[in-house]
Amino acid sequence: MSHQATYLARNVVNAPEIKTRITERSQQRGDSQEIATWLHNHFYRYVVGNLLAPPPAVQPIYTTDDLQQRYRNGPPAWAMAVVARAASAHRDGAEPALWWINPESDAVLALETRLLEFLQSRVGTSLEGKLMRINCPQALERWEQEHRAFETRQLAGWRSHNPQAVAPLWQGSNGEFVELLPTAALREEMAYESQMMRHCLGQFANRRHLTGGYGEHYAESCEQGRMRIFSYRTGQQQPRITISAWVQDDGRLRIDQIKGKQNRPPIDRYRTDVLGFLNQLPTSEDTPDDALGMRLVRVASRWHEVEALTQESDQLHLWQRQPGLLQHLRQPTPLVQWLAAARDSSVLAGHAISPALAYALQQAGKPVPATKVTTP
Repeated sequence: MSHQATYLARNVVNAPEIKTRITERSQQRGDSQEIATWLHNHFYRYVVGNLLAPPPAVQPIYTTDDLQQRYRNGPPAWAMAVVARAASAHRDGAEPALWWINPESDAVLALETRLLEFLQSRVGTSLEGKLMRINCPQALERWEQEHRAFETRQLAGWRSHNPQAVAPLWQGSNGEFVELLPTAALREEMAYESQMMRHCLGQFANRRHLTGGYGEHYAESCEQGRMRIFSYRTGQQQPRITISAWVQDDGRLRIDQIKGKQNRPPIDRYRTDVLGFLNQLPTSEDTPDDALGMRLVRVASRWHEVEALTQESDQLHLWQRQPGLLQHLRQPTPLVQWLAAARDSSVLAGHAISPALAYALQQAGKPVPATKVTTP
């Protein structure tokens, strides 16, 4: 994956909101001043100018109708004027007049998580205090280079599993969840986890002394009680899934990442066990992107499979956060159907929809998905 080496220019109508949300999230996490400043500058400029993602994360604005859909209380007057002028001179293939970017979209949050991992791994290195010299494309390129290098170094410094380094927590149908304990053996067990899983959890810059690099970030957080690390293992202590969680002030856990091998989503065969384990933990209401990728969501004080969501409030929560997962619901409620159809009716394919909704889609000139139409 290559990145544009410089920041591009793009007229984003909600750029101030994007910068505000980046700053707010940084404050909530308690980022260092250097990291907070970097995100406020470099990450913001990259999102506004360079980020490529499908709608609704990055939405081109061609018409005033496109613009009004983005604002409940009406768009800014200047933006309406820009779009109106562009529409009057519209030609086929013309560039959008404006862009709108969702600062809470999965694409933005996933990119922010990757960059945080890179930035925090630089603490204690020669780059500490000099991060502003690195722009966002360079940081992303370095992250990718380093993760490719993990592949080639995985057999170097091979570590063995230490039974004293983990505590069994919960037995699933296919394997067992254990917790990596914050003891003297933690870093060695983290290195073992990483070499088996081929991810960066236990990738230390100094492989002999197990210090520095990406591993330092996770190890230090665990040793200080700010993070807990869990591993799902099958026979002979073979890691299959790594889960990290931040410890909140009230003692609850905010699930951070759920990774299979090589940072891929865990295979579907382990999904039921992951769901069962998450419901054993005192977790917060947050649902990370990795869980959504497994079609798991935290609602009504419990974790659920997306397919099992029947309450309208739960389905609305899913529609707001991950509308593409609506296609996995057994049956969306009427309100959710109308909301989904207004954005992308294709997610209703295969579901029973009312004749009124089908008629409304036809009158609006929108495609009616291949669905089962219910009778009144």
